[in-house]
Amino acid sequence: MEGSSIDFVQLLDSDLSSKILSNLDDPADVVRVASVSHSWRHFVIASGLSKILCLRLFPETSSAITAIEENNIIEPLEVETTGSVEVEKLKKDHQVYALLARGLAPSLTKDCIFEAISASSTDHYPEEMIHLTLEPTDRVYGRPSYWSSLGECNPEVPETLTYKLVSKLCFITEINIQPFQVFYDDFPICAAKAVRFRVGHVRDSQRERYLIGDYRAGRRSIEDQVVWTYTSEKFPMVQENFIQNFKLPEPVLAVGGLLQIELLGRVALAVDDLFYFWVWLSEAVDWNEGFSTTAQP
Repeated sequence: MEGSSIDFVQLLDSDLSSKILSNLDDPADVVRVASVSHSWRHFVIASGLSKILCLRLFPETSSAITAIEENNIIEPLEVETTGSVEVEKLKKDHQVYALLARGLAPSLTKDCIFEAISASSTDHYPEEMIHLTLEPTDRVYGRPSYWSSLGECNPEVPETLTYKLVSKLCFITEINIQPFQVFYDDFPICAAKAVRFRVGHVRDSQRERYLIGDYRAGRRSIEDQVVWTYTSEKFPMVQENFIQNFKLPEPVLAVGGLLQIELLGRVALAVDDLFYFWVWLSEAVDWNEGFSTTAQP
């Protein structure tokens, strides 16, 4: 298109060119257009076509613009420097949103939880630590695999389980939880009356490593170290020992790589006259196969 060829981006005014190219509906086409010539690439970057298409195809990403553009949740592989701050930002946005749109293809990936971070309380460590809720089997080293909260006199005291996701950026469609059934005292099921979910990120990324791996018994709070960007409605739990699926009303963009499960309302009363939560299994389903960022765990 360069040299003696006619370049319609140069021939037409910018508004008309933008209107024509805005009809593209495949992220790969935007990348192809940008590779036609230097003038086309400049036009695609300056007009923000990658961002426009990404927000049109995946409107859920609009809630994460600040984190994406300012907090560098996604880092492009390479950005040429010219010295102009505004131009550099446009170039970076083009690569970031092109990567984001290509990666958010509609395919389900089972369980996007990477590792356990923290439980708000643990009754016995290590026999009942949060890490055991991620075990694929129901027994570990000959013992039942589950997490148990501390007992409470007040059944309304909530508990939280916080996990790190496989990526800093995931679309979560549902969370699966299986309560644990005790093998004594008339076999009570220590499920919650309801559950609620949050996604977010660590307030200070430099301190993220201090949150991981602390599973000791007792109470612990990480609320002052995290920022929650999404909180779901309450979902009722069934007092049964099977995997319960909690489908979110629409896919939730988890920016920052943290998922929290909040358990609300204790039901089971143990022999010590205290109320407990026991969880056997936790999973999160990700609407996103193959998408990754440079900010991996």
